[in-house]
Formats: sequence, structure tokens, C-alpha cells
Amino acid sequence: MDEIVFLKLGGSLLTDKRHQNSARTAVITRLAGEVAAALAQRPALRLLLGHGSGSFGHYPAALYGVRAGNLRDWFGYAATSDAAQALNRLVVSALVAAGVPAVAVQPSATARCRQGQLIELDHTVAQILLERGCVPVVYGDVALDEAIGCTIISTEQVFSYLAGVFNPQHILLAGEVAGVYQTDPHLDANAALLPELTFAEFQHLAGGIGGAGSVDVTGGMASKVQLMFGLLSSGLAGTVTIMGAMEAGTLERALLDPANAAGTMLHI
Repeated sequence: MDEIVFLKLGGSLLTDKRHQNSARTAVITRLAGEVAAALAQRPALRLLLGHGSGSFGHYPAALYGVRAGNLRDWFGYAATSDAAQALNRLVVSALVAAGVPAVAVQPSATARCRQGQLIELDHTVAQILLERGCVPVVYGDVALDEAIGCTIISTEQVFSYLAGVFNPQHILLAGEVAGVYQTDPHLDANAALLPELTFAEFQHLAGGIGGAGSVDVTGGMASKVQLMFGLLSSGLAGTVTIMGAMEAGTLERALLDPANAAGTMLHI
């Protein structure tokens, strides 16, 4: 297969995480256009796209404690699933409207977890779609868990599992902020952007990198970086870059040359 790139559009990018079910529709439309433009210029690119749940799935998930499992009321599981799918529908519709052959692939339909760790996920549909030149669109979702009943799987967990199948040359995680900062940029106006980050540096800075700036049941920046370093150390991904995409054109440029995308490149 041609070059494979995994792209995540973060929940902080697609939604205003301070307000429930608040989609940034203009941003979603712009990003869809940039994806379409990049694919038109690079017909050999095979793109697997994922996105976070932002202000959609995180609110009911937090309200009902879905990630922790052992639910007394499984309505919370249903409500979280519905919210995650609602944002996915907006993203996929915008991509299709822009001319991208995007197809939603629901992780919870086949995902199985144990103590919050993803242990099984069918990849057949995504593989066939990539071979046909389509763009599979996965997302952070609910999942059944054989130990605690249910949990939440992040887009990064889905990427980590699928990387073992597709071995992507590049992974781009696009969010609201421009990359990984030495301290939390939401709290520190003088936070310094790190153009590169080694695993040793990450271990030293992990406390400063911190979690999310608002409701986020998947752990914020530190957990995402930890998962990506796991992929690099196991050889399941060529490069990983954490970047911002609030500035017009940034995402398109990154997809055209993912090895040199602006942001923070992770190194073992």
C-alpha cells in the first residue's frame, strides 16, 4: 500500500470544550477543505483519520463515570455513544461535502477492552477502505470491558491498536495548541513550545505538561504523548508530530509533507 498517515483532529480543535455539544462548524469545514486539497495533490496518500469527542462525548462520559466502568445505570453508556457519534456525523459530513471519500468506522462496534486497555478491534473494514482510496474515520468512543463492564477508548488508543496492523509512516495529532509546551499554555502565557521532545525529556517534564484545560476523561496531553512514545519505541510508527491546526493552511501543509510538519516531533 502507498504511504499511510494517521491524522487525529483533537476535540479541542473541533469543539469548544467549555460548552457541551458546541461544535466549531467553521473550523470543521475549513479542516475538511484542507484534507481534500492535500489528497488532491497527493493521490498516493492513504489517510486514516480519527477525532476526539471534545464537548460532545466527554460530558456524558464524565457525568455517568463511563470510563471507570461498573455502571449501575447503562443509560450513561448509551448517551456517551450517541454524543460521540453526533460529532462524528458532523466531521464525516463536512469531509464528504468537501469531496473526501470519508466513511465512519465505529470503534465500539467491535472493540473489546480489559481494565481500560484495548485488546481487540476489527481492522478489516478500515483496511479495505484504505485499499479503495477511501478515508476511514474513527473516533474516541465507548467500549465494552470484560473486567469492569465498560470504559472509554481514546482516539490515540485506537491509533495505537491500528498501528500494529498498518504501521503508518507518520502520525499527526492536530489540536488547538501548536504542539507540546514545557508547561500548560492554558495556564502559563510564557509557556515555551518544544520543537522536539525525547522520551527522556518527556519523563522529566511530564508533571509540567499536565492534563487537559477542561473536561477530558481520556487524560489530556500527557497520556497522549505517553501512548505515542510507546508506538515509536516498538517501531509501529515512523514519525509522530503533535501540532496545532487553528491557523488556516497548517493542516494542508502537514499532510503534504508530514515528515516536516510544524509542531513538536517526538523522538525516542
